Amino acid sequence: MDRTSQEHLPVRLWWVLAGLTLIWGFNWTAMKVAIADIAPFTFRTLCLGLGSGVLFAFLRASGQKLAIPRDQWGRLALIAFFNITCWNLLVVFGLALLPSGRAAILAYTMPAWAIPLSILLLGERLTARKLLGLSLGLAGMVLLVWDEFHRIQGAPHGALMVLGAAFTWAIGTILQKKYPVRVPVAALTAWLLLIGGVPIYIGALLLEDFSKLAQAGVPSLLGAAYNVFLAFAWAHWAWIKLASSVSVTVFSLSMLLIPVVGVFSGMLFLGESPGWPEYTALAFVLGSLATVVVPQKKAN
Repeated sequence: MDRTSQEHLPVRLWWVLAGLTLIWGFNWTAMKVAIADIAPFTFRTLCLGLGSGVLFAFLRASGQKLAIPRDQWGRLALIAFFNITCWNLLVVFGLALLPSGRAAILAYTMPAWAIPLSILLLGERLTARKLLGLSLGLAGMVLLVWDEFHRIQGAPHGALMVLGAAFTWAIGTILQKKYPVRVPVAALTAWLLLIGGVPIYIGALLLEDFSKLAQAGVPSLLGAAYNVFLAFAWAHWAWIKLASSVSVTVFSLSMLLIPVVGVFSGMLFLGESPGWPEYTALAFVLGSLATVVVPQKKAN
């Protein structure tokens, strides 16, 4: 794909972005409900192990190739470590200490890390359009984080873990663009979930008791099921599809609507209370999204 075709989100991928935004946005609420009864390593083991299993079963049933070329395993493991292992552990432990909407806001500071890294390491150009999108998006994030500062003082470890997750996600996204794994998107997604989950599976076996899963309430189990089938099996495929189809800058800015969904789902289902910063940030984020979703008109 040439550079110009990566500078805005193609119309054919709008539905992918819409689905990803809703599913991952609401997932902050689903995760918060799930980890109320399910231990962190056990929860992530269910998400990654069963999520990858669903994808592998679909690929097998549809006759798609699953093989990874031998020379691609190193790249796959490196990307999986940052995008899957680090992200999932840091988020789940940080979320336990923060409201779901606030955790989503902190996690989606990812563009602030990814865009400068993409300029330095990938040679992407920071055009005026991208700069406008980044400025609007970060204005929305800053507005929301501004109200979070006092809360962060009460839970610094949770905030630092979620910010660390944002940084590792940015690194993984850069690595995915710089060292692409030459396999179909669905197969790559399944393998990333499986391989990235290995350290987490080991942690669950050594540190937690799986038998306690039987004591989990119905809401927590439903939250886990939501993660397995939607937030992991489908949404990770959608995420990799988007990340491999457009530039890092466009991909990063396209994700900025997700924490807005996270904030309002937390309000609706968990009783969290957004105020004027959340509503004002929504306008900024929508403006940022428009800079990468709406194609730029070509000069005559």
